[in-house]
Amino acid sequence: MATTTTTTTTTTTTTDAPETGGKAAAAAAAGGTSGIKSFLSGGFGGMCLVAAGHPLDLLKVRMQTSTQYKSTLDCFRKTLAESGVRGMYRGMAAPLVGATPVFAICFWGYDMGQKIVRRAYGLSPTDALSTGQILFAGGFSAVPTTAVMAPMERIKCTLQVSSAGAGAAYKGPVDAALGIVRAGGVASLFKGTCATLLRDVPGSVAYFGAYEVVKKTLTSRSAGEGSISPLAVVTAGGLAGMANWAVAIPPDVLKSRLQTAPDGRYTGVRQVFVEMMRTEGPGALFRGIGPAMLRAFPANAACFLGVELSLQAMNRLW
Repeated sequence: MATTTTTTTTTTTTTDAPETGGKAAAAAAAGGTSGIKSFLSGGFGGMCLVAAGHPLDLLKVRMQTSTQYKSTLDCFRKTLAESGVRGMYRGMAAPLVGATPVFAICFWGYDMGQKIVRRAYGLSPTDALSTGQILFAGGFSAVPTTAVMAPMERIKCTLQVSSAGAGAAYKGPVDAALGIVRAGGVASLFKGTCATLLRDVPGSVAYFGAYEVVKKTLTSRSAGEGSISPLAVVTAGGLAGMANWAVAIPPDVLKSRLQTAPDGRYTGVRQVFVEMMRTEGPGALFRGIGPAMLRAFPANAACFLGVELSLQAMNRLW
């Protein structure tokens, strides 16, 4: 869920897609976490991720789709001067509204991936999965999530690269969605779906792999078996987010270019890649990696912590 993006995220991903960890994970393993609790806690974690990371995500997209910025700081200064503080949250409504279904589907996809592995290897629900099996489940989670993530990313990126103020192309996410449909039909909302999948499958593999390894290391040092401290949740979630973007940033650049280009400009992600290599070189694939990495740790740390705290609160209520 890079994208987010990511927690039963399994996160957003792109989404950035995480898992609950700690007491929440222990409860899930024991069958104590219902589907509705996973859905609600994952959605809350996704909203935490969006709120914490959107300003840096906006800088990332603007740097990916324009060559007028010299650095992350330069992009921040120009965006702030042009749009003010409120402008830093431009385009946030779409991913915020979409966070709950995206993270819910991501959790479901991750669970489905685990079930496929257990069935294939004849494992019981209580058997621990190997790192390779976790990686497969993480990658699988991106497949169903993309169906929701792609149009949401299309709207978000379109809003983020449009100018603020009186000259703004769209007034908000609904207006942007309607404008995109008017210009290119419903199918236009799904432009960049293959690019989103190309980004989120390897990104989710890295995301879940890093989270599980870090969580396991930190949990083994915790006082109680099956428990993990909030600091460990934050650390594991933040590092997982950085691992995700270390892998996902090149296809994310291609996705952003494709989704923000006028209809008919590109035939697909392959043409975006070929033209970018010819005109800008390989370095362009890592454009925006600065704000992406700066955003990854706090956004995904907030996501995992939001999932854990909300799940604990629901477990106390019912």
